[in-house]
Amino acid sequence: MAKYKIEFKKSAVKELNELDSKVIKRIISKIKSLENNPRPEGSIKLTSEERYRIRIGNYRILYEIIDDLLIIYIVKIAHRKDAYK
Repeated sequence: MAKYKIEFKKSAVKELNELDSKVIKRIISKIKSLENNPRPEGSIKLTSEERYRIRIGNYRILYEIIDDLLIIYIVKIAHRKDAYK
């Protein structure tokens, strides 16, 4: 399987930088694993949009997969209570 490229929305980078360093390490590790498998076990396709979500503890990563270009676009990184607003 081809390796996907990870791209971040500017607001997602800002959300990530506001988190605790331990949480950031876990999230970055999970995002890097998406390069090889953009639809890992536990990822869920959101019904309202063409996006997927993965969980890391109390945090959610919302992302889009562009299969034609082999790109994963990280849209939002947020606490579970704020992730879908």
